[in-house]
Amino acid sequence: MHDIARPALEGTVAVRDGRRLSFAEYGSPRGAAIVWMHGTPGARRQIPVEARAYAETHGLRIIGVDRPGIGWSSPWLYDRVGDWTGDLELLLDALGIDTCRLVGLSGGGPYALAAGANLPERVHGVGVLGGVVPTRGPDAVDGGAIALAVRLAPLLQVGRVPLGVVLTQGIRLVRPLAGRALDLYAAAQPPGDKNLLSRPEFKAMFLDDLLNGSRLQTSAPLNDLLLFTRHWGFTAADVSVPVRWWHGDEDHIVPHRHGQHFVARLPDATLTTIDGESHLGGLGIAEEVISTLMELGPRRSRRPRSRPGS
Repeated sequence: MHDIARPALEGTVAVRDGRRLSFAEYGSPRGAAIVWMHGTPGARRQIPVEARAYAETHGLRIIGVDRPGIGWSSPWLYDRVGDWTGDLELLLDALGIDTCRLVGLSGGGPYALAAGANLPERVHGVGVLGGVVPTRGPDAVDGGAIALAVRLAPLLQVGRVPLGVVLTQGIRLVRPLAGRALDLYAAAQPPGDKNLLSRPEFKAMFLDDLLNGSRLQTSAPLNDLLLFTRHWGFTAADVSVPVRWWHGDEDHIVPHRHGQHFVARLPDATLTTIDGESHLGGLGIAEEVISTLMELGPRRSRRPRSRPGS
């Protein structure tokens, strides 16, 4: 397997209800911070090698965060996606980060957007790469792979814990064949994702992330799917910080029209279409994503909307 560097720092921090969140850090420990939210499935090391190198070169700090139920993060199911930002605040405090930017890939998109909605004073901007969009509330849109999760929501609610155990055991069984399994998955994907997964550095990154993140548990993907079938706890109109969204026009998981629909409802957002790319296309333009986000600052962020009675 292609060699891939370990994170500069890995660990856990205490969050609410006696739980812990685990993280992996790359780049400069004193640089401007970017919190990178992994996809579904995924874990804290699902950060492209190009993004890590860019952080080193430009003195930036990238922090990948394990969601509850993957890696060393304590198992937990939030009531809504937006509830996670209470844990994010504690993570930022523990790491000495006052303000940051966030990137969310696919299922990580809703979590990054939640930070933009709930923590506008700490978040300078949000980048979304082929992000999942709501299935409930005023911003909802139908279709795409997430529609299956909506139909299976009752089963996920009842069976997510035993299903998580089965998934964890299954991954342990195929660990020796993980490389071949990834090759088989890649062979069944559209050209964009197939080409990306054939690159040695991306294959190494995905394998490293999967095998490290799933070492103890694998309930986070099931939690994600269940939460995506619920109202997020915020709407597009609540995301007052700038959002930059990249979406492949051949995305077979989250249709391109989903990105168009949601971006049109955000107060300050632009959509960049990645021609000819499918679901993972945003990972192949990490330098563009990071450099774009670093142009966003507090002067460009809008003030939080006043609430009745405030």
